[in-house]
Amino acid sequence: MKMKIAWKWFAKICVLAIPGIALGQAATGSDQSVQPVAPTSAAAAGPVDSQTAKVPDEDYVIGADDQLAINVWKEPELSLSVPVRSDGMISLPLIGEVRASGRTPQQLKEEIGAKLRTYLATPAVTVIVQQMNSRKFNILGRVLKPGSYPLLATTTVLDAIAQAGGFQDFAKQKNIYILRRVPGGGPTRIAFNYKDVIRGNHPEKNIKLMQNDTIVVP
Repeated sequence: MKMKIAWKWFAKICVLAIPGIALGQAATGSDQSVQPVAPTSAAAAGPVDSQTAKVPDEDYVIGADDQLAINVWKEPELSLSVPVRSDGMISLPLIGEVRASGRTPQQLKEEIGAKLRTYLATPAVTVIVQQMNSRKFNILGRVLKPGSYPLLATTTVLDAIAQAGGFQDFAKQKNIYILRRVPGGGPTRIAFNYKDVIRGNHPEKNIKLMQNDTIVVP
């Protein structure tokens, strides 16, 4: 008799306890499903160095007619976009004339920073080449986008053809040539057989372009 009473009380406890457990689990699951995600802010990262944000190669040498963005962090009066003049100089507030031509963005950044230390304790300067107008190559003839393009240090003939969108119909891909000016002389003509190069023959013919090279695709 005592065993039967004990069993009935045990069954009632289980019936009451199980719904509570289920409700607790449901509540916990509900809380987890609506946990907010902490927002992130790019503003907390601080100034961006030009060497990670720049477009040209790291060894790009600034030249006349290039357009530069000079930024001094937290100094909007000293931050501006300036062209490199034909004499290779740029004009900046406070420090005046600075030679930009013949230097890399990193070298120019360091000189501007050094000059600004006369006026600012720790100037954070960035230099970005916005437009590379001094170093160009040309590609003409039967390509989809003929014209002038910025010249990076690693641009090859194949790179140039790709930038120009590839060939038009009936392009003579075996008869491409590059016109290159030789110092103290006229232009020299360098043959380029596209078919051979892409097949792995004569890979040395895929030369790096020099300033003012002109690729002709007949």
